[in-house]
Amino acid sequence: MDIFSILTMAGGLALFLFGMNTMGDGLVKVSGGKLERILEKLTSRRIMAVALGAAVTAVIQSSSATTVMVVGFVNSGIMKLTQAAGVIMGANIGTTITSWLLSLSGLEGGSVLLNLLKPSSFSPVLAVIGIILMMSAKGNSFKKDVGSILLGFAVLMFGMETMSDAVAPLADNERFTGILTAFTNPVLGIIAGAVLTAVIQSSSASVGILQALCATGAVPFAAAIPIIMGQNIGTCVTALISAIGANKNARRASMIHLYFNLIGTVVFMSIFYLINYFVRFTFLSEAAHASGIAVIHSLFNIGCCLAWLPFGNLLVKLSELTVPDGNADQKEEDTETKENRLAVMDERFLENPAFAMELCRKAAVQMAYLVRDGLHDALELLQEYSHEKEARVEKMEQRADQYEDALGTYLVKLAAKDLSQKDSRSLSLLLHSIRDFERISDHAINIAELAGQMEQNHIRIPSKDRTELDVFCTALKDIVDKTVAVFAANDLENAKYVEPFEEVIDSLGIEIKQRYITRLREEKSTMETGLILEDIIINLERVSDHCSNVAIYMIQIDEDESDTHVYMETLQEEQKEWFQQEYRRLRAVYALPSKKAVTK
Repeated sequence: MDIFSILTMAGGLALFLFGMNTMGDGLVKVSGGKLERILEKLTSRRIMAVALGAAVTAVIQSSSATTVMVVGFVNSGIMKLTQAAGVIMGANIGTTITSWLLSLSGLEGGSVLLNLLKPSSFSPVLAVIGIILMMSAKGNSFKKDVGSILLGFAVLMFGMETMSDAVAPLADNERFTGILTAFTNPVLGIIAGAVLTAVIQSSSASVGILQALCATGAVPFAAAIPIIMGQNIGTCVTALISAIGANKNARRASMIHLYFNLIGTVVFMSIFYLINYFVRFTFLSEAAHASGIAVIHSLFNIGCCLAWLPFGNLLVKLSELTVPDGNADQKEEDTETKENRLAVMDERFLENPAFAMELCRKAAVQMAYLVRDGLHDALELLQEYSHEKEARVEKMEQRADQYEDALGTYLVKLAAKDLSQKDSRSLSLLLHSIRDFERISDHAINIAELAGQMEQNHIRIPSKDRTELDVFCTALKDIVDKTVAVFAANDLENAKYVEPFEEVIDSLGIEIKQRYITRLREEKSTMETGLILEDIIINLERVSDHCSNVAIYMIQIDEDESDTHVYMETLQEEQKEWFQQEYRRLRAVYALPSKKAVTK
């Protein structure tokens, strides 16, 4: 084997890894976080967790990625440790799909069907279709992602064949066969497989490399089996690294992954070689092939899963013994982290941008509901003051600030990732919206403080002003409720109803101020009351402005518009008749009582 063969093998390996990475990224983007959201909603049934773990891993083609996500789920408090055990078992089954796909390169036969199934036959076709889809996407992210999946698979298969062809001459190399013979020692073989997989951090890739080496015909099953066992142990390194700095339950989840493969390997190898001692398996001296590697890989992982399934709680207990509970302060810290899990985003999910965006959206919705409830409490303080309710509003405002800081920081990091067009728009919407929701919480605290001043200084709003203010507050509650509802559901159709509502709020504010000035001139109201009332109205109007901003951002970003002012002018002009009708309807619903009725 000369230098050119070595370069060819290195190039084939590079193409193989690149193709696997490209295909995996495309699959993750196409799934759009849907598969991962299924994991998040797991039931307590372990068999369901195993099935979902296998399905997700089979689609995204990486047990390491699935396990890292599980560690993140547990760290965030989204998933229980018992659920994590089932998903991790399933992930080990799902990862065997890759070895079966790669085994297609070893098909032999002269029939048309077998030739069509060979990667050398269909990979060029997939590559052509993939590149056409990518070049003609023109903003269609789904089309581009599907193209990258097809192209990635074609490159992966081409790299596999290139490696196989490059190492083919090694079959007659005595040094090479001598090295492989050393791996027939189970301990050395396990270590070699574990180290290789730990370095490239992908059991699928390391199994593919082994399958390519098997094309030489110089790798016996006696060497291949221990290497496969070691590869299953080596894939745990990714999860163990991911758990560094996480809470104790996340570290336990990574240990479950390690124990599943480590104990499974020890038990399997012990039983296998014990039986071999008496029976003498003749196939061990035969040359391994790609399909044989896939069979062994699948049998081991499925067998381990079936064996561990009734004893999943034992895995959890082993992990708890390895990572014991800390002191009381640590327990309190874990409780607090779990309580605010949606506000404190886990950076492990940044490697899966589609799912990270979904978590951010959920956190933003949680923030919106929090702000809505806090504003309702603040408005109720204007009617009946209580120190407990004001304290609740203050706590809400502090939590809203935490949400904005955590989400804003996380979204900036996420923006640097390779996002789909849809996720890029969602990210822009969230960045704008959380700022407006945080400002609403600021106005809520302002209203609560004004209510506190009124209580402290014994200021009572006269019944005339009170009646009008009640109408104003009812309208404001309704616009906030509508804004939060359309934001939570991403309801673009109803988002357009917020803007005429905001116009009604503005007109109510103007009319109430004019009525107050009239009563002030008639000496039916006081300046002190007027100043408080004006501050309240200003805060209420600002809240409605921020509601309008959120709704406008939703529609604007969906339609890919950049200039907000120009967009609003265009929107109102295009829908002028509908806008005026909706404005008049709402104005009638929230009409102020007549001046005579108020005077009475």
